[in-house]
Amino acid sequence: MAELGIPRNTIEVLQKYHFIFQKKYGQNFLVDPRVLDRIMDAAEISREDCVLEIGPGIGTMTQYLAERAGEVVAVEIDGNLIPILQDTLSGYENVRLIHQDILKMDVKRLAEERGKPLKVVANLPYYITTPIIMGLFEEDVPLQSITVMVQREVAERMQAGPGTKEYGALSLAVQYYAKPEIVANVPPNCFIPRPNVGSAVVRLRRYGTPPVQVTDERKLFAIIRAAFNQRRKTLANSLGNAAALGIPKEKIVPALEKMGLCAAIRGEALTLEQFAVFSNLLSEQDS
Repeated sequence: MAELGIPRNTIEVLQKYHFIFQKKYGQNFLVDPRVLDRIMDAAEISREDCVLEIGPGIGTMTQYLAERAGEVVAVEIDGNLIPILQDTLSGYENVRLIHQDILKMDVKRLAEERGKPLKVVANLPYYITTPIIMGLFEEDVPLQSITVMVQREVAERMQAGPGTKEYGALSLAVQYYAKPEIVANVPPNCFIPRPNVGSAVVRLRRYGTPPVQVTDERKLFAIIRAAFNQRRKTLANSLGNAAALGIPKEKIVPALEKMGLCAAIRGEALTLEQFAVFSNLLSEQDS
């Protein structure tokens, strides 16, 4: 089978099967061998690895993965792509193709069946990037790393720090579970069809244990979400206005002062460690 990373080969396959792009699936196929090699190198794929690829498209990245990995499990939601993938991947015995919605799949069981953590490598549909990544983390799927193509703005938010406009709930959630690093910026002309935004490859190295210890993980993330729902307000006001949290203001300010923080501080100024300490202090007050 011809290398699909070369644009003309991708176009031939699309024409052969009269494939029509589905906007609802956010389909943009990568057609740049240099970027594909960069992704493989960043993901550090070896014959020891079982790789989960989400949204293989016509099998472009899958071919690259199959050349390096011991096993590739490719999960595709679009039924129109299945016969194409069966053709383009027919020469690879180490590829397992699954026609399913990744958000409805038991990925944890898949990893446990293999007896070792997975590496996730994908050119993700931009509209469901966050649900996919956070789903993998929150379901406690055994993972070594996630190396994915995402919208550049989202990649920047993942690795952003306090005090920047990109910093927010996604930054903190990702950094609780993994160490993010943007390894490549990718312009629109590397895709068919061209997206309207720039893209980036981000590598998330999964922590064995989170970098901060919290009494109540759910409470931590509820506080973080509330803090950034009204990010221009003070943290005390943001949390006090979040009725679902049930944290009275008279408990918030003393906790901040105990940490040596100003009562008028905004959530965007706090580090992950400070959010963890703050959450733990509020949990102590409840006990």
